[in-house]
Amino acid sequence: MTSIRRARESDVPVILELIRELAVYEKEPDAVKTTEEQLKQALFGGNPSVFAHIAEDDGGVQGFALWFRNFSTWEGVHGIYLEDLYVRPESRGAGHGKALLRTLAQHAVENGYARVEWAVLNWNEPSINFYRSLGALPQEEWSTFRLAGPALREFGSTVPARTA
Repeated sequence: MTSIRRARESDVPVILELIRELAVYEKEPDAVKTTEEQLKQALFGGNPSVFAHIAEDDGGVQGFALWFRNFSTWEGVHGIYLEDLYVRPESRGAGHGKALLRTLAQHAVENGYARVEWAVLNWNEPSINFYRSLGALPQEEWSTFRLAGPALREFGSTVPARTA
């Protein structure tokens, strides 16, 4: 039976392990730079702005959801942005992912948030089909843009020209 709970500080090592597993699944095994200390500060520091839930059963931790609040200027209220949802491959189909998403949806409803949203890789058909089965719809009229790495550093460190 799936049990969902808020992450505890003692979960940081397993959360990082799951993040690394997710990176392997998403074909980016060397992309994770996060440290346990960074996760600990983000999730449990003085003013956390990132949150996590853990899915577990008799076999231990099977998955997690890591999320933060966003804001809709059109709705005038917060929402949840789900950064990561991951369930270990051997535990998929047992309801862990659905229970994690239901927990976030309940949190959104209870707090008057407008939505729960996330991104999924275009090739990840199993996840896309799962999300559609829950009633989630892709935002096909939107494209995600990212400014990162050298482009971010270059753009963020240049001083704009003064205009008269």
